[in-house]
Amino acid sequence: MHKKNVKVLVTGGAGFIGSNLVDHLLGKGYQVTAYDNLSRKGARKNAAWLKEKYGQEFRLITEDIRNYSVLLNAVDNQDLVYHLAAQVAVTTSIENPREDFEINALGTLNVLEAVRQASADPIVLYSSTNKVYGEMAELRITEGSTRCQYADMINGIPESRLLDFYSPYGCSKGIGDQYFIDYARIYGLKTVVLRQSCIYGTRQFGNEDQGWIAHFLISAVLGKPITIYGDGKQLRDVLYMSDLIKVFEMAVDHITTASGQAYNIGGGPENTISLLELINYLETKTKRKIKYSFQNRRPGDQIVYVSNINKAKRDFGWSPTISVKDGIDRLFNWVSQNKRLFEE
Repeated sequence: MHKKNVKVLVTGGAGFIGSNLVDHLLGKGYQVTAYDNLSRKGARKNAAWLKEKYGQEFRLITEDIRNYSVLLNAVDNQDLVYHLAAQVAVTTSIENPREDFEINALGTLNVLEAVRQASADPIVLYSSTNKVYGEMAELRITEGSTRCQYADMINGIPESRLLDFYSPYGCSKGIGDQYFIDYARIYGLKTVVLRQSCIYGTRQFGNEDQGWIAHFLISAVLGKPITIYGDGKQLRDVLYMSDLIKVFEMAVDHITTASGQAYNIGGGPENTISLLELINYLETKTKRKIKYSFQNRRPGDQIVYVSNINKAKRDFGWSPTISVKDGIDRLFNWVSQNKRLFEE
């Protein structure tokens, strides 16, 4: 689906992932509407950037997905809906589980119900999370000098892994995940669930609660100290933003196969990095020691998470193209060139 007259709605369209997706789609000539309440740090800056770049072509509905009547009107007549709006931090979900539920669970149900009522029968994709698999504490892990790794799951975690929602965030996102799959079964909606690992890239205003790669890079460039929760050997597969956008498009192009399916989307076993390894690399980039301290590991923080991405490779022919080093270099350069965005 690469038609110039295709209408697309992106919830969370001024967020990190959303603004990059909106930029990509507008650049290809799609008719795009962003739907965002602008509550997330950096969202107003991302919206201003899109407005400056695209003028009247950038449409923004400044509203909350909990407002069903507005959402219902926004979804109608759309050909494609990317549902990215969410409360995104485990820590915030623990502090305020009710709001987390209302945004992630009820808000996602609102999106599905709006799609079900829509006149154009749109395809709808959901940004889910690896947190639906829980802590996975029973898996054997080996420990090295800078990273922990799976002892047995060398290809990473597959979609066949039993779900085990952990933390209010894991529960609320997991509810949306399962609703998306079931709305394909029960109502015949064309839904796709993407269980994303660590996504990073430009326009990301990371903090210590969410977006750790960007947070570390921003802190390193600005000379700010970093707090590591745990021993820093936590390992993640990481995926650069442009590779995520490719899978967003390929899932739509293969909707007959993808509808009603969940896919683990990340860098996979070939694109992994630990917290300590990122700090070590940033010290070589900045040519100075980075100040960091340790605190206790936080609830719901997986010691290791690596996605098995073979299902997406099989169904879409998709695989990551940007290496960890290349992606980090790109983000580091962008942060260095845009320090004013982070110095407030």
